[in-house]
Amino acid sequence: MRSAFTVKSFNFLFFALLALFIPFLPLYFSEQGLNETQIGSIIGIGGFITLIAQPLWGMISDRTRTIRKVLLILVVCTTITGYLLYSTSNYAFILVFVMLTYFFLMPIDPLTESLNFRVAESVGISYGSLRTFGALGYAVMSLVAGYLMTEYGSRSLGYSFAGLGIVSLIVTFFMPDAPVSGKPVTMKSLKNFLSNKETLLFLVLVFISSIPARMNDTFLGLYIKDLGGKPSLLGLAWFLAAGSEILVFSLSYWWLRKNKELAIISLAGAFYFIRFFISAWIKDPNWMAYIQLLQLFTFPVFYTAAIQYLYRIVPVEWRATGQTVLALLFFGVSGILSSFAGGALYQAFGGKTMYLTISGMSFIGMLFGLYLYRMYGRKNAGEVSK
Repeated sequence: MRSAFTVKSFNFLFFALLALFIPFLPLYFSEQGLNETQIGSIIGIGGFITLIAQPLWGMISDRTRTIRKVLLILVVCTTITGYLLYSTSNYAFILVFVMLTYFFLMPIDPLTESLNFRVAESVGISYGSLRTFGALGYAVMSLVAGYLMTEYGSRSLGYSFAGLGIVSLIVTFFMPDAPVSGKPVTMKSLKNFLSNKETLLFLVLVFISSIPARMNDTFLGLYIKDLGGKPSLLGLAWFLAAGSEILVFSLSYWWLRKNKELAIISLAGAFYFIRFFISAWIKDPNWMAYIQLLQLFTFPVFYTAAIQYLYRIVPVEWRATGQTVLALLFFGVSGILSSFAGGALYQAFGGKTMYLTISGMSFIGMLFGLYLYRMYGRKNAGEVSK
């Protein structure tokens, strides 16, 4: 079980790094004097880089049949660029380091999720028991980063990023590699996977449902700031959101059922709708932080079910790449659209209109998920889609 311990530790550290980057980057840009459209554009460009970087590193991992060695490279580069990002005040350098951090940091996510799933299968434990520590790392660091940014400014985030990166690198050295498939990687198997109707419709569902989630992730900090909240309140909001995920991930062995994934995803879509619709009418920044507790029924439920469904329909030799495709839609393609459109929408009409819009999109995602469940949800376990 030593392998499980190191993977749990890496999950904690990586998602702590992610907590320093995703929620606080827009707030950091805002303090540099950028408006919502500019912030959305920069993060949207980061999404384009993610679009290139995630499949690139995912295919490198599949081709070389190793996850750990690829993670070593990415962690080293991420540590350097993340530290430099929060340690410079030159606008041109900030843009360069943001893009480099996107290139090295974001591909770690799908590789880590693939590692989690494979290690869980090999040692006979649930995926959620590993992913729980990622939620814990994100929650703890969100709270700490909010305090640091309020008390010491954004420069303190650079030191935190470097420290976490160094410890992550040490843990990665001792971490086992994921068990690999005995089947060789072929482009024909990938073509068959991507040309499958069920797969394509599932990826459309992920895309529709992820845009509202990503728009909230990007602009939550600005909305709290506009309502009168401080960075520490944003830290509390993400602490509550990520902290609520811990219970869901840890109990995934109990609530997650094969052949019920699409129904579960639709349920998460319903709660996304409720969460964002309520957010549109909130005027107290403290309540905006408290409403993030509804994360309990949204992201961890949606993403865990989506991963299990994906692993059921993807060819085994393309699992890392398949996981990358999922992350690409959830964090890359949807991130691009949500950042550009969200920034323009927010600046033109305000946060209330933005939240009403994404609540409507979540409702559409819920209906589409129910439609797919009616089409494919009654398959027998292990049945391969034709």
